[in-house]
Amino acid sequence: MDETLRRYRESIDNIDAALVFMLAERFKITKAVGEHKAQSALPPADPDREARQVARLRTLAVDANLDPDFTEKFLRFIIDEVIRHHEQMRADEADAAGA
Repeated sequence: MDETLRRYRESIDNIDAALVFMLAERFKITKAVGEHKAQSALPPADPDREARQVARLRTLAVDANLDPDFTEKFLRFIIDEVIRHHEQMRADEADAAGA
C-alpha cells in the first residue's frame, strides 16, 4: 500500500474513533437531560433550542470551512435521535407512574 495513503487512512481512522467517543459522551448527557425532562413532565423537544443550535453550528461550520448544509443535516439527525430517546423515556415514565 502507498505510504501516504496509509497515513491518511490512519488519521481518518483516529478521527472516526474520536467522533464515536464524542457522540457516546453527547448521548450520555442527553440521556440525563431526557430523564430529567421525563421526571419533570417537560416536552421531549425544544424547537427554540434546536433552532438556536442549528444557527450556531451553521456559523461554526462556515468558520471551519465545512459545508453548513451538511452540518445542519448531521445535527438534525442527532437531534431527531435524541428526541426519539426522550419520547421513549417520557412514555416509560408515564408507564411507571401508571403501574
